[in-house]
Amino acid sequence: MKLRAATRSPWVRLAAVATLAGVVAVLLWKRGPDWGLVADAFTVVRWEWVVAAIGLNLLSVVVRAFAWRTVINQAMPPPHPDARLVFSAFSVGLFANAVLPGRVGELARVAVLTRKLPSREGAWATLVGSVAAHRVFDLVPVLLLVVWVLLTARIPHWAITSLEALAAIGVTLAAVLFFSASRHPGQRIDQGLGPVRRVILLTRYGLGVMRAPVAAGIALLFQCLGWLLQLLAVWATMRAFEIRLELAAAGLVLVLMNIATILPLWPGNVGLLQAAIALPLVHYGVSYPRGFAFGLGLQAIEASVGIGVGLIFLAREGLSFAMLRVMPEATQAELPQDEPRAEEAARDRTPERVPG
Repeated sequence: MKLRAATRSPWVRLAAVATLAGVVAVLLWKRGPDWGLVADAFTVVRWEWVVAAIGLNLLSVVVRAFAWRTVINQAMPPPHPDARLVFSAFSVGLFANAVLPGRVGELARVAVLTRKLPSREGAWATLVGSVAAHRVFDLVPVLLLVVWVLLTARIPHWAITSLEALAAIGVTLAAVLFFSASRHPGQRIDQGLGPVRRVILLTRYGLGVMRAPVAAGIALLFQCLGWLLQLLAVWATMRAFEIRLELAAAGLVLVLMNIATILPLWPGNVGLLQAAIALPLVHYGVSYPRGFAFGLGLQAIEASVGIGVGLIFLAREGLSFAMLRVMPEATQAELPQDEPRAEEAARDRTPERVPG
């Protein structure tokens, strides 16, 4: 599918995001932490731990890209895109998510793959579904992480209810989607469906991996390993900032930083993310300015991987930053033809043999 121009001017959206980010910057400067103490926290950074955190984040990207490739291989018939192309697309998506508001990167990685699969009918829709399915597989490690944090970490009272609600929503959503994936969607997918139902049915197509237990287990294993590597990267970053806390504290930080970025208001939700990290760490005896500095460093380390690797593969794929800003929405995806009906039509076109 070719990239379509955005229905609204990208300059209007960019101006709105820039205005909002400007307001946040002013509030942070006037109402934020003691910036002198934040700067002091960076003077004691241990760079060997920074390198370790970057390496762990890079390994996490590789592992999660393999998980997505497993989903793709089950969601669409061969020939499948090779591992290098999938990793390239995944990296471009990370770059787009890091530098642009919204989840543009999810569609950017689909665009990279469909450019290399021009003759595959319905490839765009199937790959959009595979991205949604890949996100569904995040539910298992996230739920395990949330439960572990609730049992072991020192959580502020204001955050306990939020984490419990997140766990309940995750369990319900996982059960519904996994049950839905166990049956091939029998409903015909046509252009008359509303946007929400279109995305749901696309997700069900992408969740084809769930009908193959071995492949589903492999995808889940890769996703869990990816989250474990991210957890270790957070812990390594804490050591880099001389925050010597147990692994459970790193788990709390990882949960809260993901909650703070669920709704991307501006690139990276800078400021909001750091506050969400620093406030709970106060209960561990970490001063707010040091916790804020740690949040800045943690986001910079993750961004260095996403942006650095993403830029390399953006150039490799011959894409530009401007092209990323005009990605179509998931609800505009071309839909796959209903397979059972297509097979029936093929049989109808086959002339019956006349007994000799």
